[in-house]
Amino acid sequence: MKKSMLKRLCAVSLASLALGTFTGLPAQAGYTLNPEVKDATPALKQAAEIGVRKHETPELAKEKNKDAILVLSFGTTYKDSRVKTIEKTVSDIQAAHPDVKTVLAFTSHIIVDRIAEKEGKMIPTPEKALDQLKKEGYTRVAITSLDVIPGMEYAYDTAIYDLYKNDFKKMTVGTPIMYWMGQEDQRDDVAEFVEALKTQLPKTDNHTAVLVMAHGTPHPANAYYSVVQNRIDSAGLKNVYIYSVEGWPHLDTVIPQLKAKGIKEVTIMPMMMVAGDHANNDMAGAEPDSHKSILEKEGFKVQTYIHGLGENQAVRKMFVERANEAWDALEKE
Repeated sequence: MKKSMLKRLCAVSLASLALGTFTGLPAQAGYTLNPEVKDATPALKQAAEIGVRKHETPELAKEKNKDAILVLSFGTTYKDSRVKTIEKTVSDIQAAHPDVKTVLAFTSHIIVDRIAEKEGKMIPTPEKALDQLKKEGYTRVAITSLDVIPGMEYAYDTAIYDLYKNDFKKMTVGTPIMYWMGQEDQRDDVAEFVEALKTQLPKTDNHTAVLVMAHGTPHPANAYYSVVQNRIDSAGLKNVYIYSVEGWPHLDTVIPQLKAKGIKEVTIMPMMMVAGDHANNDMAGAEPDSHKSILEKEGFKVQTYIHGLGENQAVRKMFVERANEAWDALEKE
């Protein structure tokens, strides 16, 4: 099996100590320390935690297994979309694990507070959810994410894992639906996602295009959008472009490309779990600075597709698969 780039880099920086090799396994971390490393430091071990992460607390090893799945989502105040996307996905995960307690938590504390105020519905933060699970005697928790890419929100998920893992006998945390991209014998989540996205794309011709609106992030994971565009092009999808609200590429990055190709009509749709504020207002709103208005001002005829990714059955299947991976890691000795 090939040495990984990460291994080669660490060999230089750590006096020829190899960090590890990819195992090629689709589940678990998919990355293990090289057996030549005889006395790995805590920092080296943490650096090798790639993919699904797993922790066991020796002091709690004799506690009886009582299992739960914790589903983490940013959340939304758009109730109708929440039901069709987040809650439907949680329901699918629960159906895959009917005998396991499944809990939903929102990482946006602002959204948690607004839902409580407007709807009287109490959705816990990850911290409160784990505190409650601990109080109820749960000893093993598989955390799964409804994130699309491993950006800032996923960094929150893994931070929660690091803060709480020693409070439970065993804890795992899975990956977003896009994580691996075919590197070093790993699977290609991005290509799989594009196949799932394709099920909702309208057909295009020489004068029509689809603009898929991602969120965007200051996190380096913003680079995933370029990989998505690459896989879209590789899949032979004609005139389909990724742009983002808060990252790169921007709408004004794409518009010149549309004009250069003679595009006259576009469909805009969100590449987000829910169709919330960004989809309804930033993308499709009536305000002059909405993407729809900007495109119309530039001379394009605009159609809107206001549905979150969670309404796409093929995408939900990917989220269930990621939850299954986190669960399998919890179950594996």
